[in-house]
Amino acid sequence: MKIQERTGAGAGRSAAPAQPSVGDRLPSPPRERKPALAALAVLLILLGALGATTLVLRVGDRVEVIQLTGQVPAGSSITDDKIKPVMVSDDSGAKFVPWSQRESLKKLQAKSTLYSGTVVVGQMFGGKAGMEQGKAYVGLALKEGQYYEDIKNGDAVAAYRVGSDVSSGSSDEDSSSSSSGNALIANARVASVKENGGDATVSTGNKSVTLLADEADAAALASAAAAGELAVVRVPGK
Repeated sequence: MKIQERTGAGAGRSAAPAQPSVGDRLPSPPRERKPALAALAVLLILLGALGATTLVLRVGDRVEVIQLTGQVPAGSSITDDKIKPVMVSDDSGAKFVPWSQRESLKKLQAKSTLYSGTVVVGQMFGGKAGMEQGKAYVGLALKEGQYYEDIKNGDAVAAYRVGSDVSSGSSDEDSSSSSSGNALIANARVASVKENGGDATVSTGNKSVTLLADEADAAALASAAAAGELAVVRVPGK
């Protein structure tokens, strides 16, 4: 009798399976390794580093070239006091003249007037500068007082005949023309200036000045300078 009661009581219980205890967890599946992605990441890192290195090297790939610090008139050559070295990018495509070739460049002449600040390119200079038709270079020996203080290459100038009392052997008309200071030429260009005599510490005040002037005025300029009756003044000009 008791056996039946127990059996009947057991029949009413749930048949749900027993739950695992809290401490017993199911093992997680192993992670799937992806070597291709890892290799790609390493490759991207290497490419980035290589690109950065190339950029730094290209920025640092600079060369020392010649820059003008003063004006160089057409037909003139560079001098040490009118140049300085500067660094420029070597991949600009321009044919800059390297600083190491400055001595060779001194043997050439500017094809046109070059201005301060210009970075020199080889095409700016040639073995012999052409002279405009009808022009002439006139060499003048001038004393202090016959030229202005800071006369230099490239200046636009006018030349005047400024004779003193020319009483002996000259007509009244010649005297009047000489003393009035008539302009022999109104538009000339200083091609070169050179100190005459003296040394590095003592100046005589005499200068050899070469003017680029009209060929028709060359004889008058030379004659007035030889007679000590020439004054060179600066005028506005390009």
